[in-house]
Amino acid sequence: MPGSRHILAIDQGTTSSRAIVFDEAGNPVARAQREFPQIYPKGGWVEHDPEDIWSTTVAVCRHVLDEIGRKGGEVAAVGITNQRETTVIWDRATGDPVYNAIVWQDRRTADVCARLKADGREAMVTERSGLVVDPYFSATKVAWILDNVAGARRRAERGELAFGTIDCFLLWRLTAGRTHATDASNASRTMLYNIHDNAWVDELLRMLRIPPSMIPEVRDSSGDFGATDAHQLGHALPIAGVAGDQQAATIGQGCFAPGMIKSTYGTGCFVVLNTGSEPVPSNNRLLTTIAYRLGGRTTYAIEGSIFIAGAAVQWLRDALGIIKSAPETEALARSLADNDGVYLVPAFTGLGAPHWDPDARGAIFGLTRDAGAAHLARAALEAVCYQTRDLFEAMAEDGVRPTGLRVDGGMVGNGWMLQFLADILAIPVDRPAVTETTALGAAYLAGLHAGVYGSLDDLTTHWRREARFEPTMTADTRDRLLAGWTRAIERTRAAAP
Repeated sequence: MPGSRHILAIDQGTTSSRAIVFDEAGNPVARAQREFPQIYPKGGWVEHDPEDIWSTTVAVCRHVLDEIGRKGGEVAAVGITNQRETTVIWDRATGDPVYNAIVWQDRRTADVCARLKADGREAMVTERSGLVVDPYFSATKVAWILDNVAGARRRAERGELAFGTIDCFLLWRLTAGRTHATDASNASRTMLYNIHDNAWVDELLRMLRIPPSMIPEVRDSSGDFGATDAHQLGHALPIAGVAGDQQAATIGQGCFAPGMIKSTYGTGCFVVLNTGSEPVPSNNRLLTTIAYRLGGRTTYAIEGSIFIAGAAVQWLRDALGIIKSAPETEALARSLADNDGVYLVPAFTGLGAPHWDPDARGAIFGLTRDAGAAHLARAALEAVCYQTRDLFEAMAEDGVRPTGLRVDGGMVGNGWMLQFLADILAIPVDRPAVTETTALGAAYLAGLHAGVYGSLDDLTTHWRREARFEPTMTADTRDRLLAGWTRAIERTRAAAP
C-alpha cells in the first residue's frame, strides 16, 4: 500500500453516492456509500435535492481518502462517473441550485416532447444528436426549469445561471467554481449536442430557448478537469477523467473493440455496444451515442435504455414490503418451478427502448389466488431479462447479433437472474471478477491521463471473468415465456392514457 498509486472514483448514482479507491491493478481497496432521498412531487415526476447529492459525495470521498491516508497510500487522480441526463441549473455567483435536480426518470416534459414530434422536429434531433425525442434526456428538463422557476429565464439570459449534468455540477463544486465542463459522453445525452461534429447545436438550443451562456465546455473523457479544492475534500487532487455511468461501465468492462457489448443492471438497465469510430444509426429506435472521446478521437456506441431494473426490486422492498433486502429475491425466484403466467411490466416511469412510450404505466398480469411474494419477486427479475431481450431483438433487426454479453451492476450478484438472462437471450453471460465496473471505468479514465496506465491495451489485461452462465433452457420454453411477455407489453401499452 505505501508508495503505490491509487485512483479515487466518484460514482454518483440515482439512489446513492459512492466513492471507491482502486489500486493500479483495478482492485477496489476502499469504498463508501450513502443513499439519499428520492423526491416524487407528482405522478411521473422524480427529483433529487442537489445538496443531498453534494453532501453525500463529499462524505464518501472524505471517508475513503481518510482510510487510504491511514494506510499510507497516495491518490494520483480522481475520476467521476454519474447518473446521466439528470439536470441541474445553478447560480454562477453562489453555486446554489435554482431548483431540484430533475432526474433522468422524470416524465414531466412528455407533452413538450409530443409537440416537438408533432412539429416534425424528431428527424433533425436524431440526425444531430443520435437520440429520439423523449423526456429522458436533459434538453426539455432545462427548458422546463427556465419556464417554471420564477425569474430563471431572465437570469439565464443575463448569463447568471449555469446548466450541467451531475458530473458538471460536481466538477463546479469540487473545483470551487473554476471548472464548468463536461465530457463528450455526458454531452451526448443532453439532446443538445451534435455527436458527429462534437459541438453544441445552436438550432437545438434556439428550439428550446436555452441561452448558450449556460452550456458547459465539452472535453475529452480523459484529461485535465482541474483540481479538487482542498477545502472540499481535504486534498488538492487532479480530476482527470469523466464519463456518464454507462459509458464508464463500458470502459470498466474493457469493451474497446467494435462489436463488444455490456449490460449494466442498476436502477435501470443499459446495454451498450461499441461500434468504433463510426456512428451507426438504428432503424429500431435504439440510440446512437458517444462511448468516449480520447485524444480528440471519438468512439461511438449503440445503446438500449431500460428505465426500471433494480428499481423494481426496490419497489418490492420499499412500497410493498414483501422483502427486506434485494438478495432475498433470488431465493424466492428459485422456490418456483415456473412463473405460472405472472408477468410484471415495470413501466413506472414509462417504457424506454425500443418502445419509447412515456405514457405507459406499470402493470401485473396473470395473478391468481395462488400467486404470492415469490411470484412477484420472480416476475420483477424476469422483467429485467425480457426487456434486455427486447433490446437484443432490436439490435438483431439492425443487423447486430451479439454472441456473448458482459454484465455488471448491483443486480448481477443474483445468480438466478443471470442464468435466466442467459436462457432468455440464448447466449453466454459473463460476470467479471470486479463488478464495480462503472466506478472502475472512471478510475481507468483518470489513470490514463495521470500516467498510471499507458493505453487502452493496458486496461484490457486487467479484465477477469468470475463466472459464466451458459443457456440451458429449451427453445419451446423460451418461446412460451417470451410470448407471454409480448402479450403483457401489448396490454400495458394499450391501457396507457
